[in-house]
Amino acid sequence: MIKKSNIIFTNLYGGSSPLLKGAVKRGDWKNTKSILKISPQKIIDCVKASGLRGRGGAGFSTGMKWDFMPKSTNKQHYLVINADEGEPGTCKDRDIIRNEPHKLIEGCLIAGYAINATKCYIYIRGEFFNEAQILQNAIDEAYKKKLIGKKACNSNFNFDIYIHYGAGAYVCGEETALIESLEGKKGQPRLKPPFPANVGLFGMPTTVNNVETIAVIPTIMRRGSQWFYNLGTKNNTGSKIFCISGHVNKPCNVEEELGVPLKYLIQKYAGDVIGGWDNLLAVIPGGSSVPLIPKSVCDNVLMDFDSLKDCGSGLGTAGIIVINKQIDIVQVISRLSEFYKHESCGQCTPCREGTGWLMRMMKRIQTGEFTAEELDLLEEVTYQIEGHTICALGDAAAWPIQGLLKNFKNQILNRINKKSSKVA
Repeated sequence: MIKKSNIIFTNLYGGSSPLLKGAVKRGDWKNTKSILKISPQKIIDCVKASGLRGRGGAGFSTGMKWDFMPKSTNKQHYLVINADEGEPGTCKDRDIIRNEPHKLIEGCLIAGYAINATKCYIYIRGEFFNEAQILQNAIDEAYKKKLIGKKACNSNFNFDIYIHYGAGAYVCGEETALIESLEGKKGQPRLKPPFPANVGLFGMPTTVNNVETIAVIPTIMRRGSQWFYNLGTKNNTGSKIFCISGHVNKPCNVEEELGVPLKYLIQKYAGDVIGGWDNLLAVIPGGSSVPLIPKSVCDNVLMDFDSLKDCGSGLGTAGIIVINKQIDIVQVISRLSEFYKHESCGQCTPCREGTGWLMRMMKRIQTGEFTAEELDLLEEVTYQIEGHTICALGDAAAWPIQGLLKNFKNQILNRINKKSSKVA
């Protein structure tokens, strides 16, 4: 379990001021000038050596992603920060922006320097208006103190940051849809290749990173890649902010090492499941788009990318949604199906037509108007949607239903039998 000295987001709960004076006291902006004297490639190599994987859901190597950027500087390079955070059950980036904005701004500067990007756009969810105001105030402070802007931190590097408000479209959490929206177009995912590192924002080389991913960069550079690598488990290094919500006594965000047991997280930080651990039915461990896991798996599973993948789910954004036995699990998944139907951008036929069909089928299961044959058809259709769309929204709509049918199919079949016996 994480030691107090290893916690990166020491103001996650807003105990002190989010602005520059409080941030400097917490160690932000310390020796940033000396970091900007290191060669960009050495910074990328340091991030690679730390084992940092993207905190936005995919878990891809951050250093490797940066290394995809062209090394030449004959074109404008862009850094784009994904602060859209539309995944149900996830609220970590919002707290970072609200309480630790200078970690994000300093991280943007270092990341921009590493990939030769002199301009950065922070694409923030429009509903996070108050948080965006705090972030803008922090950016203004950084400009005033010449921490960013021309010759940032008294270096030879010029760096500008701009905030862009999104309009609440979940699909804009996908990096190419986000870029389309930034360009003033309808937020729809692009076909890849070309990848953003080659043709991104305004046709220029672009890297898109999550808020949490970038906010940990200054601490890694100050404390060293080995320090971060020693936290967590092999291939799942460092600490992570876990968002715990649902049927727990104390919903919260908490920073812990990757690889911490799920049961420990829920009992230690969230005050246990409402009704006690034995009252647990299932947990969605990584935001609403990953398959749920039943209590039998929750008892021993570790919270990291590989452990959750091995048990048929995923870490995603680490948005832990706890479900106890007092609620109908079908109702939970039906509600999520409604969300994904609403958020589909409509570009891909399997997603546009499939999400609506899945929603209607889940409503029928909820109300008892279905048969065992339709249950098999429902499962078959989820696999026809999964992997057949430009972005992962189709997968996100299919996986919760696949998790339901994998772990609770017998309970649903029991409903059919009860229904049949009543009719008879």
